Amino acid sequence: MPTDILAKGRFVPISAQKVRMVVDLVRGKDAVEALSLLKFTTNRAAHPVSKILASAMANGEENYGVSREDLYIYRIFADEAPTRKWRRFGARGRFKPWLRRSAHVTVVLRERES
Repeated sequence: MPTDILAKGRFVPISAQKVRMVVDLVRGKDAVEALSLLKFTTNRAAHPVSKILASAMANGEENYGVSREDLYIYRIFADEAPTRKWRRFGARGRFKPWLRRSAHVTVVLRERES
């Protein structure tokens, strides 16, 4: 059974819905190719996702002795994290909540079978 190389980014201060758009771009790709694709993606969520992917690649090299060229993204997903609720007061004494959403991003890499 192949080993799973894992990295998690917790409490990323971007909504999970926005992070999922970036995550869907790189799902199933080679890790090096995905990292270069994220580098040129203009979405704000691309930066934290690329950092988590780079961390997973470093985990594979250091802990399992796997070359980064042999790695591919086996699973990648973004879950909802806690939402911070901020107060904003509107007209006529009304209360307008601001929901500051965050996400947990998980990257699972595997070694490509030759």
